[in-house]
Amino acid sequence: MYPRTEILFPHRSISALKGSMAGQWQKLVERVAALPETHEDSLAFSLMMIKLCDCMNCDLGSYKASLGCSTCARRAIGALKGSDRILMRHFEKAKAEVLAYLESIGMKKEKAA
Repeated sequence: MYPRTEILFPHRSISALKGSMAGQWQKLVERVAALPETHEDSLAFSLMMIKLCDCMNCDLGSYKASLGCSTCARRAIGALKGSDRILMRHFEKAKAEVLAYLESIGMKKEKAA
């Protein structure tokens, strides 16, 4: 029905969030948009957006899906109350989850003490 619609937040939609907030968030968006989609920060950013956008409950027949991931993401960010620090906390939490998962499957070495 919507051939270009993704089910989960895609890396290519990160750049659509440029200008959605200032400060640390803006720097994070610009940095992560330039990274490969397999980088741990890209994975963490996508995980964060999947949670914020409620992608797990989206289906291709919904109005939200018809808008597309970029529009949905801009709306989700715009709906958050507070500063970019809240978004940065969401990102740090998602990054910790990604790193813990990568370590659990042996893809990330633990840092030497």
